[in-house]
Amino acid sequence: MKFIELTVHTSTEGSELIADIMWRYTTHGVAISDVKDVIALQNDKVMYWDYMDDELTADKSGDVLVKAFIAEDAAPAIIPQIRQDIEEMSANCNGAFPLGSLEMTSRTVDGDDWIEIWRKHFRPIHLGNIVVVPEWIHYDKKEGEQVVLLDNNMAFGTGEHETTSMCVMLLQKYITPDSVCIDVGCGSGILGISAVKLGAKFAYLTDIDSIAVKSANHNCALNGVSNKVTVAHSDLLADSSIQGDIILANITADVLERLAPAIPKNLKNGGALILSGIIDSKLPGVIAAYEAQGLKVEEHVKKGEWNALALRNI
Repeated sequence: MKFIELTVHTSTEGSELIADIMWRYTTHGVAISDVKDVIALQNDKVMYWDYMDDELTADKSGDVLVKAFIAEDAAPAIIPQIRQDIEEMSANCNGAFPLGSLEMTSRTVDGDDWIEIWRKHFRPIHLGNIVVVPEWIHYDKKEGEQVVLLDNNMAFGTGEHETTSMCVMLLQKYITPDSVCIDVGCGSGILGISAVKLGAKFAYLTDIDSIAVKSANHNCALNGVSNKVTVAHSDLLADSSIQGDIILANITADVLERLAPAIPKNLKNGGALILSGIIDSKLPGVIAAYEAQGLKVEEHVKKGEWNALALRNI
């Protein structure tokens, strides 16, 4: 089978955003090539090289390549849509952080050889007591760790990006054995699965993307938590009868602001709301939107240009 390998030149800050857009249009794979990941693999002693070109670590250009693999016959219709979504995302970011040139190139590739190359981009990610592990990597967990396996799509949230990692870290502070968790826009299911692995009684996961729902269901089965998780293909919180002790929403600031009047109706009195995906310039607006609903900010976490909040329904 032939594929079109579509490459977008971006930055570390923009790479996950570009990858999320690409995952909307392909199930054949998305890969991020970032020199910082190579250096991290070496520093973490996950991989070793007999020789590493000094020019690799000396590269200060910040150019990151995000590649999507698209079936050749579908590419003419899909690539313009990807370009349009990237342009809209860039406009919404409004220069809040660098996105690179966003130059797009494409070439035709044969067969599935790229899959093995793509898989080498991933490694176990340690987030407190949670370790996110691609399903094709063998990992011997240490005492106190909970392993979350993700499928070979690795779509819609892997724990690598600051927004997801901050959510997982905050979740560990607020979760209790009696917690019912709701994950709004669940993507791969990483947050809901982590909640159950950490001892939550039950987790409700929702997403409007059918591919994300399929991936989340697969990952729940992979982790043996399907009996404690419901994954719904729905428009966020459509069912107000579902009440959570913790609600997680790792989306974008604009969507979070729009959801501010709706989310609290699903949060129990005294419950915790964990929000992420908020760039610096949008933080005041998100805080104001939820404080207007009677929620109080208890904790603010920041990584790079991204912010996460923990709020209490008082």
